[in-house]
Amino acid sequence: MTSPSSSPVRGYTASKDQLLARLRRVEGQVRGIEKMVDDDRYCIDVLTQISAIQAALDKVALGLLDGHARHCMREGAADGRADEMAGEMMAAVGRLMKRG
Repeated sequence: MTSPSSSPVRGYTASKDQLLARLRRVEGQVRGIEKMVDDDRYCIDVLTQISAIQAALDKVALGLLDGHARHCMREGAADGRADEMAGEMMAAVGRLMKRG
């Protein structure tokens, strides 16, 4: 596991650099939309970019869920908390699916 002085190992630790890079790209896309609105760009073009951002964030979320299922839930099951961890993950999936 982890020592008191180190960071905890999370399910996404192995892909943390990839997740951070993807989030930085999303951040740039959001700034681009802000500029599009400031420049009075066509509504549909702005909406298209918003859709692209949502898809990119979905990929980040799927990566996090994958890490959670493969690492965190396995550890939880070993500690006798399988049902609790499954419920927690399904609640998170439910929140991700509720949009608009």
